[in-house]
Amino acid sequence: MARLKHTIEEQPSLVARMRAELASKTAAHAKAEGDTHTEIPGLRLYRRSAPTACASAAYEPSLVVFVQGQKRINVGATTYVCDESNFLLTSVDLPVVSQVVNATRETPILGLLLKLEMPLVREILSQQEFHLREEPADARGMAVGVTSVELLAACTRLVDLLDAPQDIPFLSSLIQREVIYRLLRSPQGKHLCAIATLGEQSHRTAKAVEWLRMNYTKPLRVEELAAMARMGVSTLHHQFRSLTAMSPLQYQKQLRLHVARERMLNEGLDAASAAFEVGYESVSQFNREYSRFFGQPPMRDVKARRQAIAS
Repeated sequence: MARLKHTIEEQPSLVARMRAELASKTAAHAKAEGDTHTEIPGLRLYRRSAPTACASAAYEPSLVVFVQGQKRINVGATTYVCDESNFLLTSVDLPVVSQVVNATRETPILGLLLKLEMPLVREILSQQEFHLREEPADARGMAVGVTSVELLAACTRLVDLLDAPQDIPFLSSLIQREVIYRLLRSPQGKHLCAIATLGEQSHRTAKAVEWLRMNYTKPLRVEELAAMARMGVSTLHHQFRSLTAMSPLQYQKQLRLHVARERMLNEGLDAASAAFEVGYESVSQFNREYSRFFGQPPMRDVKARRQAIAS
């Protein structure tokens, strides 16, 4: 009993040491600002050396483990704040607005992102060790958890493979399986489990989310979307909002605005061209909704973002 108590008391310092080790190894391989793609399939490393303005993005199913710094992510009306003690689980494609709120050149924000492949998640769930529980009523497409010693250890071994590239083809898939196993065993794993389990309401809702993501430029007919998900319109609205923190119409609108913003920034489109490209029929409506969502008119916002990136 005394030894068990001693181990429990040591846990916080052990987590801190392991986190510091993973931060050091992540920094060694992520020397450039932003995302660093690695030779390990699905693994990216992340570094930012200063706070950033709010940036739009589309998050895909993934696990992000933060080991240093702090970031804020807004999904619909829900805000998640992640620091070095957290991981972020995204189970469905979501349009988000994110912002680095705590980072310096001496102590940059650092993290690793692992893309989640649903067939692999389902394969792991099919193992005898997992006894599928009843689907949670509040299954969400995004959740924040506290990173455990076991998850930190698996992530550290994954990053270590970058120093032994000859081992990546054989060992990376094994370690990624362990990472997913640890994630599914966490309290937040129930959300991923519900979405990955074929036939469950959350899985069918996730298919509706996927269809909207792929067809955001098309007119939205909620009745057809509900039929595709094999549920009533009111049930779809409830499940969709639970999963994404948005209604189907809000999801489509935000996705359109995010894509339009990125195309204006990266491809030099003007506001009218971007509006029509993402499915708007009225430029004035696009301008109103863009200003309401991002805080200023399209071209002024894009100019400000370019200046922020240049600085």
